[in-house]
Amino acid sequence: MQMKLIKKSILFLALAGTFLTGGNTYAQSTLLDVKVDSAAILIGEQTVLHLTLTTDKDKGVQLIIPRDTLMRGVEVLDIPKADSTLIENNRLLIKQDLLVTSFDSSLYLLPPFVAVDGSDTIYSNQIALKVSTVPVNVDKPEEFYDIKNVWKPLFVLADYYPWIFGVLFALFLICVIGYVIQRIRNKKPIIPFKKAEPKLPPYEQAMKELDEIKQQKLWQQGLSKEYHTLITETLRRYIVERFGINAMEMTSGEILDIIRKQEEATSVYENLKQIMQLADFVKFAKMNPLPDENDLSMMNAYLFINQTKQVEVPAVTEETAGEKPADTNDSTITKE
Repeated sequence: MQMKLIKKSILFLALAGTFLTGGNTYAQSTLLDVKVDSAAILIGEQTVLHLTLTTDKDKGVQLIIPRDTLMRGVEVLDIPKADSTLIENNRLLIKQDLLVTSFDSSLYLLPPFVAVDGSDTIYSNQIALKVSTVPVNVDKPEEFYDIKNVWKPLFVLADYYPWIFGVLFALFLICVIGYVIQRIRNKKPIIPFKKAEPKLPPYEQAMKELDEIKQQKLWQQGLSKEYHTLITETLRRYIVERFGINAMEMTSGEILDIIRKQEEATSVYENLKQIMQLADFVKFAKMNPLPDENDLSMMNAYLFINQTKQVEVPAVTEETAGEKPADTNDSTITKE
């Protein structure tokens, strides 16, 4: 009786150990399974192998997949991107497909796939793939067919791009040659170019711009802001060229502070001040000046430029050394 009790205890402990060990192994084991869509194909046909890897989420299991051939006679055509899914018990299911084919008739026992789990190596099950030749009935030669005729490809416009661009380029080349011949016959330069107009001195350029502003009659059309803006911009450009200061980036007050220190502009400082202050009122305070004020700004602009223009001094030569210098007036050509 005691012996039976001992045997039962040993058996119970063995079963409990097996259960605990097996449960732990099951919880942490990595499984690799392979299935095939069609285990029998003809030469040149394709079939898909489905690999399923089940492992714990936190395990870094690496599935090793041949890139070119599974074995001699079985080729790998495509390896799509693997699909991963998190399943119950914090397990990860990885599905990987392989598109394979074969051009040699035989019965292939595909080698098992391998997954590396740390120091452990997991092997998949093995599957067989039968590759058969196309059945031919030699007793019925009438069933043999000749090679099919070559199919005419569909019309694709891109195929004719070289011809289209070639014809267009030829037409363009003919036009260019005709143009060159015509220019040569007419004794004209092949490439027409417009001579750049010489840059006017600051005084002449400013006077020209003021004349154009005056002719536009802007303030008469209710465009007082545009009128005074054009006048002040003309004066700013003139001051840049004439006095060498960056008037385009300065405020009206900064410009007036610098001009007040210029001896040549002492007599017309108040004229410039009237122009700048009125323009600021119009632009920022939306002031609507009287007609006399508009005319006064234009008149003061002319006066400022005339009084501050730089007179060009003629160079003294041996021929003109004995001559009496001519009197200069406001119409003397200025220089930059």
